[in-house]
Amino acid sequence: MRAFDVLTRVAFGIASVVLMLLALALIVYAGSGVWDSFRVPDRDIGKTALEAVGFTVIAIAVFDVGKYLLEEEAIRGREMRNTGEARRSLTKFISTIIIAVLLEALVTVFEAGKEDPRLMIYPTLLLLAGAVLIVGLGVYQWLSASSETKVRDPVEEEK
Repeated sequence: MRAFDVLTRVAFGIASVVLMLLALALIVYAGSGVWDSFRVPDRDIGKTALEAVGFTVIAIAVFDVGKYLLEEEAIRGREMRNTGEARRSLTKFISTIIIAVLLEALVTVFEAGKEDPRLMIYPTLLLLAGAVLIVGLGVYQWLSASSETKVRDPVEEEK
């Protein structure tokens, strides 16, 4: 069983490093697109900059997923010891996803608003999804915090 644990930690470590490198590649690609738009006189710098923001937001979310995998699965390599630790870890992860969704919605609102108002359906649905995620996270926080006060973990009571 020990060999399997080491193997899974290595696999998660490799996956997290690959995700972080891909996030870096997205940021470099976005930056090179903006740089190229300054050199080519006919390119729309605003549109390229908005696309770069979108790529950067996605890169941040991907990087955070990689960081989460590295910290929680590869380095720690253990189950959450108590409900409070699990709640904090999941809240941090979901918060990053919410920020990425809302920032992508904001970028898409600007892009769609300039091109065609009929394209506003997708960014509106993204904003709605972000709002539902925030409400869901709030409900999760409320339920898990209230359950923590009702039922104490044996590990927490020893402290």
